[in-house]
Amino acid sequence: MTGDTVKARNGTMVAYTGQMGFKKLSGGGDGLRGMVTRRLTGEQMEVMEVKGQGTCYFADKATEVNLVRLNGETLYVEAENLLCTEATLHTGTSFTGLNGMASGNGLFTTKVEGHGWAALTSKGPAIILRVSQGMPLRVDPGAYIAHTGNLNRALKSGAGWTTLIGEGGGEAMQVEFTGEGLVYVQPSERMTFGGDV
Repeated sequence: MTGDTVKARNGTMVAYTGQMGFKKLSGGGDGLRGMVTRRLTGEQMEVMEVKGQGTCYFADKATEVNLVRLNGETLYVEAENLLCTEATLHTGTSFTGLNGMASGNGLFTTKVEGHGWAALTSKGPAIILRVSQGMPLRVDPGAYIAHTGNLNRALKSGAGWTTLIGEGGGEAMQVEFTGEGLVYVQPSERMTFGGDV
């Protein structure tokens, strides 16, 4: 860092060199409106602002760190997978409905917009899957991390007759993406509401 600023999840700084200043931001750094929105939506994330000259290292529970460059587009990411962003990026919340509930993260997800870098965490190296017209993608809700692009998201049931008689694969719910964009998944699954039947 050369005098610039990043926003990071509280407690994720593991080391730094040079001169750094750390400041806790209330309500995720989006002011009073952001604080109220996050409390109402349950998409709460304690954030700190880091500014200075030198190098600052961030990590979370030995997870993989994946850098995503945004050039004016929007990144939708689960709050627990957002490690830090450049201060030039704006964060907010986006309504996901039952899709978010199935992934175990509530009715809302975090939205990151603007120009700059965002660092995402994943349990194992993230897999980036492209979605294009006529080629929908289905993802296990517990493996979903984030997505960008012009994508529609819908909750789909993987349950059928074989599930009811006990011979299904155990993947009761999936999130289907259609449109054009990228979906980030991790090679590990969180416990979810829409898990095994």
